[in-house]
Amino acid sequence: MLFWRVKPLEKILETAEKKSLKRQLGALQLTLLGIGAIIGTGIFVLTAEAGQKAGPAMMVSFVIAAVVCALAALAYAELASMLPVSGSAYTYTYGVLGEGLAWVVGWALVLEYAIAAGAVSVGWSGYMNGLLASAGLELPGALKAGPMDGGRFNLLAFLIALVITALLVIGTSKSAKVNAILVAIKVAALTAFIALAIPAVQDENFKPFFPTGWGSPLGGVGVLGAAASIFFAYVGFDAVSTAAEETKNPNRNIPIGLIGSLGVCTLFYLLVSYAAVGAMGSQPMLGPDGMALHPGTPELAAACKGSEALVCSREPLAHVLRVIGWEWWGNIIGLAAALALPSVILMMIFGQTRIFFTMSRDGLLPEFLSKVHPRFHTPHVITIITGLFVAAFAALFPVGILADISNSGTLFAFVAVAFAVMVLRVQQPNRPRPFRTPLVWIVCPLAVLGCLLLFLNLSMYTLSMFLGWTVIGLLLYAVYGYRRSHMAPGNQPTPPAPKIEPEPRFHEGPQA
Repeated sequence: MLFWRVKPLEKILETAEKKSLKRQLGALQLTLLGIGAIIGTGIFVLTAEAGQKAGPAMMVSFVIAAVVCALAALAYAELASMLPVSGSAYTYTYGVLGEGLAWVVGWALVLEYAIAAGAVSVGWSGYMNGLLASAGLELPGALKAGPMDGGRFNLLAFLIALVITALLVIGTSKSAKVNAILVAIKVAALTAFIALAIPAVQDENFKPFFPTGWGSPLGGVGVLGAAASIFFAYVGFDAVSTAAEETKNPNRNIPIGLIGSLGVCTLFYLLVSYAAVGAMGSQPMLGPDGMALHPGTPELAAACKGSEALVCSREPLAHVLRVIGWEWWGNIIGLAAALALPSVILMMIFGQTRIFFTMSRDGLLPEFLSKVHPRFHTPHVITIITGLFVAAFAALFPVGILADISNSGTLFAFVAVAFAVMVLRVQQPNRPRPFRTPLVWIVCPLAVLGCLLLFLNLSMYTLSMFLGWTVIGLLLYAVYGYRRSHMAPGNQPTPPAPKIEPEPRFHEGPQA
């Protein structure tokens, strides 16, 4: 599978040029795209998840996840500047490691984008349910969460996924300004939380600091288990690379967008986690055996019933402020999350459709998936299919499980990208590299090892889901993609798919 049917880089660039998207994004727009995609459910919701796994030591988990992401970002930046086309890790793998691995990576990216959109939908529903409860309009418990999280059907998560899907099908030319406003709301909300919570920090809330230790492989708890979950809080920076085909001067602007957005978000996350832990504490809920209960399980849902603990909250940042006496500001934080998180769902579903568009352009998926609506100029078929998939998962699964499943696909893709950078340095050492990963033979191996470390600290349940998903993908490739690929002998590319007009420009931000 390795180095089999490698699509030459020149061919990738030529194909993209024939069926290209309009280039109109600058460095500032890309940075806003990254910030908009990164700041979301990870920090607004998974703070409680991390607390249950690692207690106050989740601060260390944030640092570990940030370091791994930074290493992966440097690898992404080199390939994105060399291949400024849509497709993200899938395209990079196709051009270096071959079609078989490229298919596996593209299939794994479904977990990163589609499942992540479901996780954000669940996170949004937690804050929205909190706002409705404070207004006296609380939904029945059975409709506030999925079956594994103490409920029956997460109605609001299901509905928001469908609404976002409809918006993406219709498209809106005004969405660039809207996205810039939503990014500003999220940043302002986190800034307000930090300013209000840090004065309430108390030393005793950090003790014991390591209640669950460092964790163990496949255990899913401890500092490393929390880092494997918290990784989700940083996922999104690579979404910048999915817009490479729509970027002005991509050789300069892609690396700026990737690394700039990650740096800004890392600073916010460290301050938010310190303020949340110090103001309220984050000791995990324990089972009868004295061990921390696993998030997303009925046992934890039962233990949390009626509890005010941070690790039990579905809206942790708003909950912290309410507990320390800032109830009005807690509602404001909840409102900010309810307003801003849908933009992350939008970005994730958007990114997924662009991955599928590129795979369809290569013949690995049916051409009808890249069909563009004659009136709205959006890839409506794959958008609707993706949206229904996202809504179903959001309605039935808890945020922690969805986030971990998403992380499994993302970490796998990051390993492939870092490996591809090293392979290309050996195969084509003289190829122009507008952005060169510094200390590549240190950074890329560390990126691979870091991603594998987090991958192996996901729960056995998560890894079994990833394995099952991969097997399904390989079967589909064997049945369809292997024979229909444009790289297969005798296969001629089909007529060009209709060009996707970049109507849903929610990721642009203000003009530079």
